[in-house]
Amino acid sequence: MLIFLFWKITFLKIVYINQIGYICNHKQNGDSVSLVNNRIHKMKRILVSGGAGFIGSHLCTRLINDGHEVICLDNFFTGSKDNIAHLMGNHHFEVVRHDVTYPYSAEVDEIYNLACPASPIHYQHDPIQTAKTSVMGAINMLGLAMRLDAKVLQASTSEVYGDPIVHPQPEYYWGNVNPVGYRSCYDEGKRCAETLFMDYHRQNDVRVKIIRIFNTYGPRMLPNDGRVVSNFVLQALNNEDITIYGDGKQTRSFQYIDDLIEGMIRMMETEDDFTGPVNLGNPNEFSIQELAEKIIAMTDSSSKIVFKSLPNDDPKQRQPDITLARKKLGWEPTIELEDGLSRMIEYFKGSKTNK
Repeated sequence: MLIFLFWKITFLKIVYINQIGYICNHKQNGDSVSLVNNRIHKMKRILVSGGAGFIGSHLCTRLINDGHEVICLDNFFTGSKDNIAHLMGNHHFEVVRHDVTYPYSAEVDEIYNLACPASPIHYQHDPIQTAKTSVMGAINMLGLAMRLDAKVLQASTSEVYGDPIVHPQPEYYWGNVNPVGYRSCYDEGKRCAETLFMDYHRQNDVRVKIIRIFNTYGPRMLPNDGRVVSNFVLQALNNEDITIYGDGKQTRSFQYIDDLIEGMIRMMETEDDFTGPVNLGNPNEFSIQELAEKIIAMTDSSSKIVFKSLPNDDPKQRQPDITLARKKLGWEPTIELEDGLSRMIEYFKGSKTNK
């Protein structure tokens, strides 16, 4: 027994000395490292444009928790300082008020380009600015990545598929998009951004990654942005009529925010020759009426469902084919709709917006 304990202590000392040696060696070479969950990680300096938004704030939190330095870039049009308040005291976190339609410079290792209003209410408020944010923002982030030889990830969208006639939607499907409609500022802006990312990769060897985000929900969603999950939850909690646009038979697939963030991190970590695009979404499909009925039941609400006319170019169905994400990222959603909705309902119950 004593011999066993001696060798165990000796082994642990060797492991500890090797870790310290690794850390010292990398510090001498100008690298910073951190120990997270008993694993050594190289500390990166990472820029997140749109970092104070719904998705961006969750990404910033994850990156900080993983031991990285983060610069959060946001013009606070739809982003909120409340979303990142819990990070403000962290000396590895920095906030910069900036509009990505103008160039920005900083020394970073990786860039996540999320900046752009994503709900119809917000992106249709100033459609010209929305298109500029997608296009000029992409150009400016790609230019920075090219100068620094940094990896850059484009947060694209399932809206590039438009109102699809292929179901579910694989990445090789080119889409069915109206280029002159009310949603075009967002849909075509994101499609143009994907084009720019691939052209900078082919022409300038920029290391790019493209993801296509499907409907995502979770805490820190804006209560007034018109997205279906937050709308339904707030209406149900206030016992108001739940508004469905169309006949309620149109379908969507809903992924919880934590699943999306995991997919984004894994995509950034893929080999340089893999650019995507990759769908990130939950393949479980629900009709809008099913969602409304589920939320009413979960909140024990007295809300009634009312139907209104469907907005222009609103897609009839949306479901990701995530075969590529499973193969290349080893990723698929783990949080079921009922679990995610429970968290969402509790969040809005405790938020000031429901008082």
